[in-house]
Amino acid sequence: MPLLYPMSRLPVPRFFVKIKIHHKENSVNKKAWIIFASVCVVLIAGLVYMSNKNRIDVSKVDLNAIHKADDASGQIGDHVYGKTDSKVMLIEYGDFQCPACGSAHPTVKKLTEKYKDQIAFVFRNFPLTNIHPNARAASAAVEAAGLQGKYWEMHNFLYENQNAWSSLSSDERTDYFVVSAKQLGLNADTLQSDMASESINQKINFDRALGTKADVSATPTFFVNGKKVAEDVRTNEDKFDDLLKEEMKRQGIKVPKE
Repeated sequence: MPLLYPMSRLPVPRFFVKIKIHHKENSVNKKAWIIFASVCVVLIAGLVYMSNKNRIDVSKVDLNAIHKADDASGQIGDHVYGKTDSKVMLIEYGDFQCPACGSAHPTVKKLTEKYKDQIAFVFRNFPLTNIHPNARAASAAVEAAGLQGKYWEMHNFLYENQNAWSSLSSDERTDYFVVSAKQLGLNADTLQSDMASESINQKINFDRALGTKADVSATPTFFVNGKKVAEDVRTNEDKFDDLLKEEMKRQGIKVPKE
C-alpha cells in the first residue's frame, strides 16, 4: 500500500510534541535554578567574608588591663582617669544615650574624682544602637574630642546634657556635637571629620568586642578589678563607695580620709 505522505513529512504525533516541549521547559528551569543557586552561594560567601573582615579578635586581650593604642583599636588606647598604674581599676561599659548611664554618671564622676589619686577609671564604648540611635555618634564625638586632648570634657558634657541631644535627628545631633565642641574650645571642623574616620569606628568596634567578651548585655556595666558590680551597688552611692574602699584596702592602698 503506497504511503500517503513522504516519510520526511509525516505528521508528528501530538504526544511527542508535548514531551519535547516539556523537556525543553525542564532544561530551562534547571538552568535557572543553577544560576540562582550560584548567585546565592556568591552572596553568602560575600557576607561571610565581610563578617569575618569586620570581626575583631580580642581573644588574647586582657579585659582587666589598660589597653594601649594598636591597630586593633584604631590606634586609640583606653581612656584613663585617675592613677593609671593603680592596683584598683574601675571599668565602665557605657552608652552615652542610655538613661541609666546618665543617671549613674553623677555618682561615677563624684567617686572617680574623690579617688583619682588611688584608682584608675576606664570608660569603654558600648552603644546599644538598636534602642539608642544617637549613641554611636555620641561615642564618635567623644573619641574625636579625645584626639584633641579633651576626652573627659566631652564625655562629661554629653552625659550632663543628655536630654538636649538624645532625641535629635542625625543632622541635628551632628550640629549639636559641633556646637558643643566649640564651647569646649575644640576645632569643630576637625572633630566632625574625625567622627567619620575609620580609626574611631575601629575604636568603638574594639570596645564593643571587649564588652561582648566580658558578657556585657546592658549599660551601664561596671567591673572592679574584673568583678562585675551588682546593680544594687552601682545604683547606690554609699554602697559603690564602700566597694571601692574595700578593694583599695585589699590591694594595700591607703584610703583617703573623708
